[in-house]
Amino acid sequence: MKLALSPLEVKLNHYLCGQNLSPMSRVLSEQEQLRRESLQKLRKLGIDPYPADLFPVDHYSEEIKENYEEGKEVVLAGRLMSRRIMGKASFAELQDSKGKIQLYFNRDELCPGEDKTLYNDVFKKLLDIGDFIGVKGKQFKTQVGEISIQVEELTVLSKALKPLPIVKTDSEGKAHDAFTDPEQRYRQRYVDLVVNPKVKETFRTRTKVMNAMRDFFNQHDYLEVETPILQPIPGGAAARPFITHHNALNTELYLRIANELYLKRLIVGGFEGVYEFAKDFRNEGMDRTHNPEFTVMEIYVAYKDYHWMMDFTEKMLEDLTSKVLGSTEVEFQGEKINFKAPYAKVPILDSIKEHTGVDAAALSEIELRSKCSELGLEVDETMGKAKLIDELFGEKCEHHYVQPTFIIDYPVEMSPLCKKHRDNPALTERFELLVNGKEIANAYSELNDPIDQLERFQDQLKLSEKGDDEAMFIDQDFVRALEYGMPPTSGMGIGIDRLVMFLTDNVSIQEVLFFPQMKPEKKVPEMTDEAKRALENISKRLSIIPNHEANLDQIKLNVIHDLDLSKKKWDKVKKELVKHGLIEIDASDRENIKIRIPE
Repeated sequence: MKLALSPLEVKLNHYLCGQNLSPMSRVLSEQEQLRRESLQKLRKLGIDPYPADLFPVDHYSEEIKENYEEGKEVVLAGRLMSRRIMGKASFAELQDSKGKIQLYFNRDELCPGEDKTLYNDVFKKLLDIGDFIGVKGKQFKTQVGEISIQVEELTVLSKALKPLPIVKTDSEGKAHDAFTDPEQRYRQRYVDLVVNPKVKETFRTRTKVMNAMRDFFNQHDYLEVETPILQPIPGGAAARPFITHHNALNTELYLRIANELYLKRLIVGGFEGVYEFAKDFRNEGMDRTHNPEFTVMEIYVAYKDYHWMMDFTEKMLEDLTSKVLGSTEVEFQGEKINFKAPYAKVPILDSIKEHTGVDAAALSEIELRSKCSELGLEVDETMGKAKLIDELFGEKCEHHYVQPTFIIDYPVEMSPLCKKHRDNPALTERFELLVNGKEIANAYSELNDPIDQLERFQDQLKLSEKGDDEAMFIDQDFVRALEYGMPPTSGMGIGIDRLVMFLTDNVSIQEVLFFPQMKPEKKVPEMTDEAKRALENISKRLSIIPNHEANLDQIKLNVIHDLDLSKKKWDKVKKELVKHGLIEIDASDRENIKIRIPE
């Protein structure tokens, strides 16, 4: 039995899907065709393969295993993941949202009357791996001690029309045919979650992390809030925004790059502590640690400074890791990282001097650009001193900080929303928390002087005029809010995605996002109707032939006959399919020219 689409069928399906044709117009594999036939047979038996009724689940697989009671009646539902049919008795494996459990089917127990259709036809012939079923039965243990359910009632809940990837394990325990290709996994996360149990645990951990953080903030009586995603000015960070148009208002709007300025407006309004779990969007590069859509948590607390926020942050992370993981120690890619407080504190300019020998504070912008070039960094004339320092630290220093470390006291040019340092006005009261060489948190003693803030915004405008497309916009309304008075405040933002990466030992941000942004799937170019029909005809013929190749003249005669094409039209269609890479012509043997499916 052929379980997978041939390469040409795959290309054909991509093409047809790209043309928005109905699913029935796709080329189906033999397995998909058989499942649709089973679907119709179920309906003929009066069984609805997609019933609307509630199914009264009262137990889950792991719960049964943890609290086993011999003979107790239970009702479960989930996917059928395997079957071992042995005449009048069979075993199967059910996977629910908690785990897996073995099912035992006895024909006469399941069908006590004369009609054995439910066992002989439905269970043995018409159900497939991946189908959702509901069962009612009693708990028991097999002769080898495996907790199982003896099924007394069986309900079809949903017929799966596509086969799941089947992971096979050999005698040595090695997995074969595993669903491991990253692009497939990210595009079809629904399949990934079904066949790769560890993936589901990653996302459960993600939710636990956010809940633990939320509980910590709520214990301090801080208020969770929501702020706009569509904003007239993309403020709060130096980043390139996504732009959209609001038709009713006839104005340009931006997807938020940060929620900082709105949260600080709420501090102006009288809230003492506010926080938000926010989706932010930045129209920048994509790599293993950056996705254009990402989750951050930002918190702002009145009457505090960055010293208090460092203490608060490390206590929060110590509490979070203890509750979520049971320990403050985490292993990430072989490195043991300990989130137990307190964390080291290192001034950023001291770090740069230690690791590069460059005294950035003593250099002008031109001198610093020259030093960066000498160190092999890619810099250009649009980069001001702030970006040069950021590039220098990022490339030459960050990787040295594996254990949680606060990098503190950034130059004023790097922090347009941050209060000047109380002891050195050339610096700001800012910290970034680095873990394993990556930033996971950023915090300030917030700037609340409206005159100073406006001047900082104006400096950012000058950078924009030099060509820096990540410079901040001037937000006049935020300046107006500050003019009404904002108390001394400290704010902190933490990247949820990166934090979860560290806590789940994942090196790619795509692993901790259910549906990461992907490049569009490659589309097959437009083709004529004759070429589409010829492609479908050739695909069906070659897919059942070993090596997916055949004599060109024979295929030509078949296609001309089936589609009623002229020889001239066939030649045109053949050239079109070759051009698009959907077929190959092998003329190395002039006596037997072959047509084949490309690898």
